[in-house]
Amino acid sequence: MLKSMTGFGKKACELSHKNIIIQLRALNSKQLDVYTKIPGLYKEKDLEIRKLIAKELVRGKIELSFYIENTGEESNYRLNKELAKHYYEELTDLEVSLGIEKSEYLPVLLKMPDVLKTELQELDETEWKKIRESILSALKELNAYRENEGKAMEKDIVMRVKKILELLIAVEPHEKKRLETVRERITTDLNKYLTDASVDKNRFEQEMFYYIEKMDITEEKVRLKKHCEYFLEIVEQDIPTGKKLGFISQEIGREINTLGSKANNVELQQIVVNMKDELEKIKEQLLNVL
Repeated sequence: MLKSMTGFGKKACELSHKNIIIQLRALNSKQLDVYTKIPGLYKEKDLEIRKLIAKELVRGKIELSFYIENTGEESNYRLNKELAKHYYEELTDLEVSLGIEKSEYLPVLLKMPDVLKTELQELDETEWKKIRESILSALKELNAYRENEGKAMEKDIVMRVKKILELLIAVEPHEKKRLETVRERITTDLNKYLTDASVDKNRFEQEMFYYIEKMDITEEKVRLKKHCEYFLEIVEQDIPTGKKLGFISQEIGREINTLGSKANNVELQQIVVNMKDELEKIKEQLLNVL
């Protein structure tokens, strides 16, 4: 079963004094790239968060963000009232000595050194346990999103691989006609320039067989069929198969290209073009397969 690399997961974590919205977004990438946007209080858990993501998501460009809404009175900001009063008195004395009108000092006082400062908080393990559970729930939601999107992709990709197999069957009616046409053309061209007396019939037949053998596409047809069947087999596996399917699609492309180079037949070349079109659409989809 295929999984998409793109996905989205979201979970709200309600704590006693704040709510945390945990948001996960996944995009396609050749490997696992994790970006975290979390407040400083939770930075110590960054490595653990990355391990959780790596275990659940395997591959992709992953962005995790925390959005915090304080719902209680608790705050890590502290106002030093005594220091603010001291600054106020100093400013008032300065005002008198300079003979200027009374000013509004509150905005100035709040910007003075150490009047409003942030106190260092320690992460509560009980709180972290709830956050961790919420991260796992968001990861589960993202995985469900990937699976749903993967089902649609799988349906489309499988349909296109089967279409290539149908086109391969359509090659057969043109194959015998193609070789007969080539043989007639060679014979006609040869008779145009050489007399019958100057042609070694046995040698001519040997050369003809050699040329026709070079144009034979039986092996390419067999290999192309095997690659497509193997592709469909791998799609059914319940593990990440995007990279492997990418390699198989390259092999399918090689056989289709060889068929095209040996075609020498308009109808057969048209079939090859249609095969290439289906394969390109498969490759585009595989860029987003986990």
